[in-house]
Amino acid sequence: MTPKIENTPTKGHPKGIYLLFVTEMWERFSYYGMRALFVLYMTKALLFDKAYSSQIYGSYTGLVYLTPLIGGYIADRYWGNRRSIIVGALLMAVGQFLMFLSGSFFENAELATILMFSGLGFLIFGNGFFKPNISTMVGQLYKPEDKRKDSAYTIFYMGVNTGSFIAPIICGVLGDTGHPADFKWGFLAACIGMLLGVIIFSLCKDKYLQTPSGDPIGIIPNSKDTKRSETEKKLSEEKESPAIEEKFNLKIAIIWGLAWILLFLLLYFELNTDLIGSLIFSLAISAPGYIISDPSLTKVERSRIWVIYIIAFFVIFFWSAFEQAGASLTYFAEEQTDRHLELFNWTIPTSYFQSVNAVAIIIFAPIFVAIWAKLSKRGKEPASPYKQSIGLFLLAIGYLVIAFGVKGLAPGIKVSMLWLISLYTIHTFGELCLSPIGLSMVNKLAPIRFASLLMAVWYLSSAAANKFAGTLSSYYPEPLIELATVQSVEKENSLVLLPEEFEKEIIDKGDKKVIPFDIITFYKIEDKAVKAGIQRSMEQQQIENPKTFIGYRISNLYEFFMLFVFMAGAASVILFFLSKRLMKMMHGIK
Repeated sequence: MTPKIENTPTKGHPKGIYLLFVTEMWERFSYYGMRALFVLYMTKALLFDKAYSSQIYGSYTGLVYLTPLIGGYIADRYWGNRRSIIVGALLMAVGQFLMFLSGSFFENAELATILMFSGLGFLIFGNGFFKPNISTMVGQLYKPEDKRKDSAYTIFYMGVNTGSFIAPIICGVLGDTGHPADFKWGFLAACIGMLLGVIIFSLCKDKYLQTPSGDPIGIIPNSKDTKRSETEKKLSEEKESPAIEEKFNLKIAIIWGLAWILLFLLLYFELNTDLIGSLIFSLAISAPGYIISDPSLTKVERSRIWVIYIIAFFVIFFWSAFEQAGASLTYFAEEQTDRHLELFNWTIPTSYFQSVNAVAIIIFAPIFVAIWAKLSKRGKEPASPYKQSIGLFLLAIGYLVIAFGVKGLAPGIKVSMLWLISLYTIHTFGELCLSPIGLSMVNKLAPIRFASLLMAVWYLSSAAANKFAGTLSSYYPEPLIELATVQSVEKENSLVLLPEEFEKEIIDKGDKKVIPFDIITFYKIEDKAVKAGIQRSMEQQQIENPKTFIGYRISNLYEFFMLFVFMAGAASVILFFLSKRLMKMMHGIK
């Protein structure tokens, strides 16, 4: 037999980390490229209203965080990481191709909608197999005590940011042209990106994905990898002693199973939450309840788990506001932001603004790392709960900035793109305070025997946050316009601005008939100057269409953005004052 050789170089990093970097980069390219176009496609091509589009967006992104629980389980028990990654990538490529077909038949709304939902299904399950498996392979490239692991994850996450930066630009320039027929090209680019990723991974995996001793990584399911299990068992015994075996408690399982069913029924039938929202929110309550009720937990363990739950609860408020980038802030960029550059006579595509976050992370992440390191040396680095409260505060500041930018804004008037860029940049500062801490905190606080379950709970909170983001985005102001005004413009300019079957959208408001402004098909006007003039004139004749969220009236953009200021600001203040208590509950873990 050929003797195994050490695969990890003494200097630099193993080549496997760069393979994972490239694979993750193309997967993120696929995800963020499609996301940059998604709500625009629904509102501009399929002519869905913003509220319905937002709910679909929230359901999609919420399920994207839920299915990794299934994909991770199957990989651990049956398939192994490699097969799961390849299957997941291929499913996502099929999903993106179905989105391309949907865009190809957008004028047949019924067929396009069926293809779109089919595509979303493939993307959701494909992501479930891909997402939890590729990141777990990073650590296996190194010995347990190797100090290069931290920088390896930095390299890996640079792949995430590189993909999320280039995706909106490439997919946007192809699909976000102002004409609904072009969205398909953006989706096709996302499909090609995913195929490139899986091809590169498949060709190089056997050569580069190896442990330091030369053993292949990700072929054997984790549950059957006896060599790795023995190593992890030794580490577990060092971290947690005496070892306590958790036992399945049928009584507790039945109680919380019934609680989940009752919560689901309450949300779906009494509170009129949609099916997916009811599923995610009920699970997000019952699953943590099941774990915390385990009788084998010690007092200290239960206290630390409560810290995870409390932080996860507040993190929901952060991500539900942060993830408006793919929904309500995209509407704002499209309709209320002056994207025209006079110097180049060019209008920046709406989707480009979703690259701001990635650019800001690449620029400012090293600065934040240096700040925390300097504070740490002086013994003044804030504890995790304080950092998260700062993140929430910065999130509120970002929305406050843009709220002032739109205060008193007359209909049809657009604001400088600097307002939106400022918001995204400040939100990135908040993300850099909060995001890197979460998974690390779960790993530190979770008892070893509950580590996987509590990581699942953390992902559940992300799923709940993304679904809640869609719910909040549905309150984005959707103005109306008199039907007679539109018909008058059609007659004067010999145009067709109303879609087929627009009669279904007519609303009687006193003695007037009004329609949603968003259903007007401005893209049919070929002359750009005429289009801009007519659109500007009609925007100035919009009628407010107030909505109410828990008693809070939202009739304009200022009131909408202030909702996030109040929500994130209140969460920040409460978490700040709870932080001292949470530190005690962590029992020495920082």
